[in-house]
Amino acid sequence: MPAVAEMLKASEAAVVSRVSLRDVNRVIDEHILPEAFISLDNGRHVLAGACSLITFYFESARRLTSEERLSTIRTAEARLARARTLPWSALLLEDWTVHHEFLTIDLMPFMRGASERLDDLAAAREVVTSSADILGGTPVIRGTRVPVHDVAASVSAGNSTERILETWPGLDREKIRLATIYAEANPLRGRPRVLGELPEGSVILTDRRVPRRTKAG
Repeated sequence: MPAVAEMLKASEAAVVSRVSLRDVNRVIDEHILPEAFISLDNGRHVLAGACSLITFYFESARRLTSEERLSTIRTAEARLARARTLPWSALLLEDWTVHHEFLTIDLMPFMRGASERLDDLAAAREVVTSSADILGGTPVIRGTRVPVHDVAASVSAGNSTERILETWPGLDREKIRLATIYAEANPLRGRPRVLGELPEGSVILTDRRVPRRTKAG
């Protein structure tokens, strides 16, 4: 699992926080997260431990005012700053109850959720590899030549797990799940794949062609 003090890319923080990349950029731009938990050097990064606070800010929006949410984050800031050198297992033993006037807010569920999603992110990183010798450095599922973003795109297109496993027999359900996490945390840049272009290693299950109708003369 990434350490509490690891700085995650904004796209990774979005996955761990279970929010959109736009929301992560918002908490940075609007100074919702304390500056101590953000780095703007060489791209935008967020403290792994602070992802729990991002989740809290957005998921509690229907019940708490903006002032109450910000006050809670500021109260938790000092605790998280002290705990950033701890492993996650120790962090989850801390008291994350925050008292705000007549409110008592327990941040522990958000801490546990972030911890679980960081486990998934770590597993996704482990299942993907990249080497110049394999597809020119394209990230692939470890032990295969299957591009991880092609698997994720297939899931996004609505293909069933069974269909994906038939296409790429070297995968399993867990690798498919982790591929979607990795692709979301590491989105592709540049030109999208041309429609109809098949990923390397895929299998054509059927090749039924429909004759093109021509206009009668």
